[in-house]
Amino acid sequence: MKKLLVSLMITLPVLAMLFTISCNNIKKTQSSEAKVLAFDISGIDSTKQPCTDFDGFANGNWKKHNPIPSTEGAWGSFEVLDKENREVKIKGIINELLKQENPAKGSEAQLITGYYRSYLDTVTIAKRGITPIVPLTDKVLAAKNVSELIALAGELAQINISGPFGVYVNADDRNSSMNAIFMGQGGLSMHDRNYYENKDSAMIKIRAEFVKHVDKMFSMAGWNVSSPGQTILDFETKLALIQLKNFEMRDPVKIYNKIPFSELQKLAPAINWADYYKNYGLHTDTVIVQDKNYLKNLGLLIKATPLEVLKTYFRWQVLLTYSGLLPTQFNKESFHFFSTIMYGVKAQRPREERAIMSVNRRLGMPLGKLYVAKYFPESSKKKVVEMIENVRSVYRDRIDKLSWMSAPTKEKAKKKLAAFTWKIGYPDTWKDYSSIDIQNDKLVENSMNIALWEHHDMISKAGKPVDKKEWDMTPQTINAYNNPTNNEIVFPAAILQPPFFNPDADDAINYGAIIGVIGHEMTHGFDDQGAQYDGNGNLSNWWTPEDSKNFIALGKKLEDYFSSIEVTKGFKINGKLTLGENIADLGGLTLGYYALEKSLAGKKTPEKIDGFTYQQRFFLGWAQVWRENMTNESLINQVQTNEHSPARWRINATVPLMKEFSEAFGCKGTVADTLKIVIW
Repeated sequence: MKKLLVSLMITLPVLAMLFTISCNNIKKTQSSEAKVLAFDISGIDSTKQPCTDFDGFANGNWKKHNPIPSTEGAWGSFEVLDKENREVKIKGIINELLKQENPAKGSEAQLITGYYRSYLDTVTIAKRGITPIVPLTDKVLAAKNVSELIALAGELAQINISGPFGVYVNADDRNSSMNAIFMGQGGLSMHDRNYYENKDSAMIKIRAEFVKHVDKMFSMAGWNVSSPGQTILDFETKLALIQLKNFEMRDPVKIYNKIPFSELQKLAPAINWADYYKNYGLHTDTVIVQDKNYLKNLGLLIKATPLEVLKTYFRWQVLLTYSGLLPTQFNKESFHFFSTIMYGVKAQRPREERAIMSVNRRLGMPLGKLYVAKYFPESSKKKVVEMIENVRSVYRDRIDKLSWMSAPTKEKAKKKLAAFTWKIGYPDTWKDYSSIDIQNDKLVENSMNIALWEHHDMISKAGKPVDKKEWDMTPQTINAYNNPTNNEIVFPAAILQPPFFNPDADDAINYGAIIGVIGHEMTHGFDDQGAQYDGNGNLSNWWTPEDSKNFIALGKKLEDYFSSIEVTKGFKINGKLTLGENIADLGGLTLGYYALEKSLAGKKTPEKIDGFTYQQRFFLGWAQVWRENMTNESLINQVQTNEHSPARWRINATVPLMKEFSEAFGCKGTVADTLKIVIW
C-alpha cells in the first residue's frame, strides 16, 4: 500500500519531452529522425460533427484504423508511445547489457540481466514448480491461532503479500516535512469494493469467474481445500463492505486520523498489533489511520472468522502475489482472469515482452539511470522549465480575473502557486541497489529480494525528514504527477515526445498537448483535494468560508455533469471519484489555451493549417493526446475504479465546457452556455 499521487493517467505508465518555449513561440529543433506530423488529418472523420462528437470528428478514422491489439485492453496515444518506448529503447538497453560478460555483482548490468534471464528461464521455472513459495504457505498452515497468523502477516507484507490492512511510510499531511506511519484498508483480490457489491449482471459474472479462478489455482498448486474460491469471495466480500468507498478515499481530511499506537488495540483487540508491527520492522508511538471504523469492524470480522478460513485467505494471497512468476500454467490462468475476464484482453504478450516489462517494473530506477543517459539530454530540463513558468504566469493572471473568489483567498492562492516546485527528467541522485541479490535462475527469490530492499528503504524513512528530492516514478514512465505534500509537479523523461510534444508541430498543436498536460498537473494543486493543502504542502484550510462555498458549488456542478454520462449500458462516470481529474483537465485545457493566446499577443494571426484555425488546432492537439479505443470490460473497470474519466469523455465532456471551443467551431447552445463552469 502507498498513498496515491495524482497522476495524468493512472491506468498506464506515461511521459517525456523536448521543446523550447517562451511567451512568444515554440522553437523547432533539428532532428535526424523522420518528422512526425503535427496532426494527421487522415485521422479525422468528417461525417461526425465537432460540436456534438469532437472525439469522433478528430479521431474517428484513426480509431477505425487502429483497432485494439489482442494483447491490450485499450489502445491510444499513451499505449502506442509506451509500446514504442518499451520495444525500442528499453529493449535496446537490455540487449546491450546482455553482451557484457560477467558484469560486476550488484551493478546495473548484473541486476537487470540477472533478473531478465531468470524470467526467461522457463525450464528452471517449470522444474521448481511452486517450491519457492512453499516456505511461506507452510508458515501460514503452521499458525496455531489468529494471533500468530496476524503476526505472520507483518512478515509477509515485507514482500508485497497483501492482508486486510496495509502499512506504509509517507510524508505527514499535516507536517509535510516529516515522514509518518500510515495504515489503511486493503486485501481485496479484485482491488475495488464495486466488484464485490455491484449487482449488475456483468459484475455477477465476474464474481462467478473469480470463484472458478481461485478453485483452479488451488487445484494446480495441489492444495486440498474445500471450495476455496467461494471461501475467498465470501471473506473478501465481507471485507469490502466495511471499507470506505473509492470516492470517500479522496477526502484527505476524512482519511487523516492520527492516533496513539495503544488505541489500535482498543479499536480491534482481536488483532495482534504489536507483533504485526514488530514483524513488519516498525516501532511507532502514533499511527495515521484512514478509517477507525474500518479497523473496529475488521477486528470484529477477524474474531468471527474461523482460523481455517483466514489461513485459506493468506495462502491465496501468497499464490496471488507470485502467480505471474510461477510455471506457465499459473501465469496463464492468472492472465485469463485478471486480464481477459476483467479487462477483455484476448492474448497474453510474448514471454520476452513480459520479461522486459517485469524488469522495468521491478528494477525501474537502475534501468532508468541507463535510460536517461542515452535518451534524455540535459538541455531538455531547461526547455521544460520554460514551459512550466509560462503556465505559472498564465495561472497567476487567471486567478486575478476570477469572479467567484475574493481578494484575500486570491492572494493565498497566488502564494501557493509561487511556492510550486518541479522535478524534470530524472532524480538528481540515484539510490544504491547493489546490495540486492539477483541470480540468473531464481525468479521468485529475485522478486522477493527486490521487495525486501524496497521495504527496508521505505521503513528507514519513518520519523525522519522528508527527502524532497526523491522520485515516485521512474524516468522511463510515460506519465506525470502532482505531489500535494511537496507542492510539486513531476515530469519523467519519457513524456517529451509526440504526441505530447512534437518539435515539428505548430504552436497550437503543442499548446493543446504538452502545455495542457503541464496545466493539468499544476491544476491538481488546486483541485478538490489539492486545494486543501497550503503552499508548504500541509493539509491546512487557507480559504475564506464564502470562497470555499463557491468552490465546492462549482465542483458539484462539474460532478453532476460527469455523473450524468453513461459510457456503456448500465455504467455511468462516477462524478465524485473523477472530480479531481475533471477539474485538472478543464484547468489544463484552459491554461493551455490562454498560454497560446498570450504567446500570440501583438503578432499577426497565424494562417490556417490544413484548413483549421490556430484555435481549432489547439483543441485538435488535446484530442490527439486522448484518442483511445477500449474494450467494454476495460471501460467498465475504469468507471468503477479509476479517478480518471475514460479518454473519450476527457475530450467530449471537457472541451464543450469552454466557450472558446464553441467559438472556434461555431457551436450553438453548448453546455458552456448553460452550465458556465469556470473554476480556474
